[in-house]
Amino acid sequence: MASGRRSSVFLAGMALLVTSAVLHAQDLTRVRGMIGAFDGKVLSVKDAGGTVKIQVQEKTEITFLQPIALSDIKPGDFLGVTSMKRPDGALTAVDVRRFPKPLNPGHRPFEGRDDQTMTNATVAATVQSTTGRELTMTYQGGQQKIVVPASAAISTQVPGNRSHLVAGAPVNLQMDRDNLAIRIQVGAPPK
Repeated sequence: MASGRRSSVFLAGMALLVTSAVLHAQDLTRVRGMIGAFDGKVLSVKDAGGTVKIQVQEKTEITFLQPIALSDIKPGDFLGVTSMKRPDGALTAVDVRRFPKPLNPGHRPFEGRDDQTMTNATVAATVQSTTGRELTMTYQGGQQKIVVPASAAISTQVPGNRSHLVAGAPVNLQMDRDNLAIRIQVGAPPK
């Protein structure tokens, strides 16, 4: 009998833990913009709605988008590519990011817009075309051909640190409801 009660208490505790984790994940807010300032603890980010102040903790995960050349991308690499969809349906890359491991494979509208897409997929081939280099990206259930013009931002994710949090750098982060940064992805500031 005591064993049955312990099992019930254990299962109830696990259910509470899972529910708490799900609710916490739903409380995260995404902020995208440019860093206005960082004083070592508080990050000021200018986004479309104004300036947001976010606390950076010791446990905040920081990744840096290290610029790379398109020639550094090889078949087998896993990329996240943000593209603009032309009227003829062709995709032109705006931002190309090489990830260390697969992340949410597939092809979908980006930020709810019909003219922008996000393709997270493996590079099957690279070809030089008249409009730029073309990537053939494959994922379970499909593939996309994406032209990468010279104007596209190209980077790879590497571990980052607080020294990357400088004014003018583009940033994409997740914070909790107390404005504590959970994850920060920061790029190099424009030159």
